Amino acid sequence: MMETETALNSLGFAKSPAETRVVVAMSGGVDSSVVAAQLAEEGYDVVGVTLQLYDHGAALAKKGACCAGLDIHDARRVADTMGFPHYVLDYENLFKGAVIDEFADSYLAGATPVPCIRCNERVKFKDLLETARDLEADCMATGHYIQRKVGASGKAELHRAADAERDQSYFLFSTSPEQLDYLRFPLGHLPSKDATRALAAKYGLSVADKPDSQDICFVPNGNYASVIEKLRPGAADPGEIVDPDGRVLGQHKGVIHYTVGQRRGLGIGGLSTPLYVVRLDVDTRQVVVGPKEMLAKRNVPVREINWLGDAAFGSRDEWQVSVKVRSTRPPREALIRPLSETTAEVELYSPEEGISPGQACVFYDGSSSRILGGGWIWRGA
Repeated sequence: MMETETALNSLGFAKSPAETRVVVAMSGGVDSSVVAAQLAEEGYDVVGVTLQLYDHGAALAKKGACCAGLDIHDARRVADTMGFPHYVLDYENLFKGAVIDEFADSYLAGATPVPCIRCNERVKFKDLLETARDLEADCMATGHYIQRKVGASGKAELHRAADAERDQSYFLFSTSPEQLDYLRFPLGHLPSKDATRALAAKYGLSVADKPDSQDICFVPNGNYASVIEKLRPGAADPGEIVDPDGRVLGQHKGVIHYTVGQRRGLGIGGLSTPLYVVRLDVDTRQVVVGPKEMLAKRNVPVREINWLGDAAFGSRDEWQVSVKVRSTRPPREALIRPLSETTAEVELYSPEEGISPGQACVFYDGSSSRILGGGWIWRGA
């Protein structure tokens, strides 16, 4: 008599939920809380883990940012409600070295960094993932809005969330194939954030109506410059605002107060043509401004590429894909021309404005929801 195969559980393992240990990364927000509660209700062996990423005293005074003191309390309450263990890990030194310091240095170098990507890459999906393995978990689950699907080859693929408004693929492009094998994203298939909140209410969670965090967790009220001045005293040295030909149009109070594409707050009124920041020259402490058309670019240099396609990145002279050069913009058609396994030139079919070094360029399959990876925009983009 042939043995029948054990059916896969909802996380893709051929054993019962009770025999499947899953570490849930809990920020204290509604998304990760729902993931933990749902898996606990399904009978999984859930372990909740929350990271303390920066000064606890400062965290307690600030609402609306992930992994702060109040959020740790909220995560613990969810664990108590659903009856699973919860741990808080002090990752403050790691977070400062892996994320905050680079954020400050990138800004001082005239780039526009995206620290949430580095946090996923270097902290949550690296060190926390290793902690999950140390806890003998079968997988780690998060509240990110993105989908993990098993392709025809049997390998895990990364796909955009069902809800385009909530899709977080731009922030997760650097997830490696090895990490993707271990990760699970239970919310990626949901049609809306309202559906998530409805689940939170169903489980009786205190965070059901908790507002979404809007800021980068260590940047209160989106004031980047004040944070960088604290981290790097003297960073806000004044300098000149100049046109592309080097003519001085005014003075500024520090390059860190400006970003590529900025129009407001330049303090150089009275000109007939609106001017935008087109480049930041850190060495000369100059903010270079010009007309809007100077912001439009078609060629984008990209490095530190993480490729998630089936064939090797360098196996073709070019790849026809769609790309995102800003998290808030839809994917646009482009060609990727590999220069090495981790560097490429991306040519946009139509120019984009405000492309800045330090931003991510994320690759998508133009005919499906699959994410093919991405890299970092650099050198004078």
